[in-house]
Amino acid sequence: MVQYLSHRTISPPKSQPMASLSSGAATTPRLLPSAARVRLPISSACSSLSLSSSSSYSPSSLKCLRLSPLSPLICKDQKRSSMSTVAAASDAVQLKSAREDIKELLKSKFCHPILVRLGWHDAGTYNKSIEEWPKRGGANGSLRFEIELKHAANAGLVDALKLIQPIKDKYSGVTYADLFQMASATAIEEAGGSKIPMKYGRVDVSAPDECPEEGRLPDAGPPKPADHLREVFYRMGLNDKEIVALSGAHTLGRSRPERSGWGKPETKYTKNGPGAPGGQSWTAEWLKFDNSYFKDIKERKDGDLLVLPTDAALFEDPFIQGVCREIC
Repeated sequence: MVQYLSHRTISPPKSQPMASLSSGAATTPRLLPSAARVRLPISSACSSLSLSSSSSYSPSSLKCLRLSPLSPLICKDQKRSSMSTVAAASDAVQLKSAREDIKELLKSKFCHPILVRLGWHDAGTYNKSIEEWPKRGGANGSLRFEIELKHAANAGLVDALKLIQPIKDKYSGVTYADLFQMASATAIEEAGGSKIPMKYGRVDVSAPDECPEEGRLPDAGPPKPADHLREVFYRMGLNDKEIVALSGAHTLGRSRPERSGWGKPETKYTKNGPGAPGGQSWTAEWLKFDNSYFKDIKERKDGDLLVLPTDAALFEDPFIQGVCREIC
C-alpha cells in the first residue's frame, strides 16, 4: 500500500516564528495579533497516490492507512476580527512537556479516540469561503466553550475537555488550540499511526461569541450521505481522497447511543473496555490505528461492528469507492 501525504506549508511572517518541537524555536510566549498569517502543515493520508512529502516515512514499511484528522486546515490565514483579538502563541518548552503528559494520560485512561475527536471537531468547523478570523472557524480552541460543547455533534466531548484541562492548567503557555491538536496527533501516534509532523502557533478565540454556529460538522445519517460528506469537506477545501482519509479515523473508538443516537449499548468488543466499557466500535481492535476500518466496512461480516450511513457511502458512491478499493 502506498501512502499519500498532502503536506502544504506556508511560513508565517519573519517577525512571528512558529514553535516547533523539533527546532530551536523561541521558548517564551509571543503575542500574535489575529491578523498574523500563520499556516501549519496539513497531513492527510490516502493510499491511492505516491508519497509526496519531505517526510522520511517509507511507504513500503506501512501496512495500514496513515492519516491525520488534523488535515482540515489546522490553522489558516487569520484576518483581524472586529474585536482585534490578541493571544499568546504557545511556549515551545511547555509544548514538549505537555506532549509527555499527554502520553501518560493516554497510557492511564486509554482515551485515544476521544482526544482524536476533540482535535478534529475543533478543526472541522473551518470554512474556506469566509476570510475573517475567527468567523471562518478551524482549530482555534473555541471548543472549550460551553456553547459549542452543547452542539449535538459534540456530545460527550466535555469528557475530553475534562481530561485535557489539568494539562492546560499546568502549562498555561500552551494555547487550547495547540493543545487540542497536539493531543489528537499524539493519540494517533501512540495508537500505532505515523508520527505527524506538527508545527505550533495557533491562536485561541477569547470569548464564546467567537464560536462557530452549529451545523458545520458532518452528520452520521443524512438523507444523501455521499453528497453530505462532499458538502462538508469541500467547504474546508478538501477532496474525495481526503474524505476517505479522514473517515479512516473511525478505526479508533466507539459510538455511544446515549450521546449520538447511533450504535449498540455494548458489544463483545467493548463490554470489558479498556477504559469505560460499552458502545459499539467500527473495528474489533478499536484502540489500534490501522486500515481495518476500510476492510470491515467493505465486508460487513460482523454485526457487532458499526457501519454508519456515511461509512457505507464510502463504498457506495462511484467516485469515493474507487479510492477505498485501492487501500483495501
